[in-house]
Amino acid sequence: MAVMEAFLGLAQGFVQDGRVDSIRFSTRPDTICRKRLDVLAGYSVRTVELGVQSMVDEVLRQSRRGHTAAHTAAAVKLLRAEGYAVGLQMMVGLPGDSGDHALETANRLADLQPDFVRIYPTVVLKGSRLAEWYRAGRFAPVSLERAVELVKAIYVIFYRDGIPVVRMGLQEAGDMAKGDAVLAGPFHPAFGHLVHSALFLEMARRLLSHRQERAATISLKTHPRSISRMKGLKLSNIDALRRQFNLRRLTVESDPTMPEDELRLNDDETGVTYHHLAVGENPDLESCPAEGSG
Repeated sequence: MAVMEAFLGLAQGFVQDGRVDSIRFSTRPDTICRKRLDVLAGYSVRTVELGVQSMVDEVLRQSRRGHTAAHTAAAVKLLRAEGYAVGLQMMVGLPGDSGDHALETANRLADLQPDFVRIYPTVVLKGSRLAEWYRAGRFAPVSLERAVELVKAIYVIFYRDGIPVVRMGLQEAGDMAKGDAVLAGPFHPAFGHLVHSALFLEMARRLLSHRQERAATISLKTHPRSISRMKGLKLSNIDALRRQFNLRRLTVESDPTMPEDELRLNDDETGVTYHHLAVGENPDLESCPAEGSG
């Protein structure tokens, strides 16, 4: 407790100096209790993030997290009662995880109505216990393609319930930026962009599948900030759509009057937005080849 108060006191000094507005920190769900919340009351803490990672107890056990789903539910209840903004972090591809487990976690977190969430794919970092399991053949991370498809389905769950997803994928920093830290797993410096691009690709496929005329030239419209998402990295979405629908030319036009999450055929008055994507229609999410240990 003394160490916690020492760090809080240091952060409080920045608030008192007017250099920051408030304090935010991340912790484990099982650290939240009445005694600690009484300590927090003396500081300018507004937001608490919980490293939930999974709401499936077997996944938490195999990952040796040291807490349960019940700890998360109780922690959120306590924090809400004290008026804190609550952020929840989850991971996909942990030991013992599966597509069904990850979707269950997302749905159960959405039921807790957090103020925001972060979604991270599990990667194997040097020097970690997971690295030992990976080298011993006791853990196999999911592929990048599978992680993107799974996180895409999870994103839709939170989007549907109006819960902001403030980050998808690990932030590149330190040894990660040099490429020395990650041994294996679905790490990509633009992971979130890959997920958004996958969402736009699915929306475009639905739009083009339902058009009446099979014109060889098609134009899509979206918000200026979503153009790169629609095109995909290195125009991957454009290339995929041209091949699938036998298009001679496919362009993406800017329309600042449109929401950022909407895509429309240039001659179509009906937009397609993320919440029209049904999670159950995402393919092959029933199992992830991530074998647990411990």
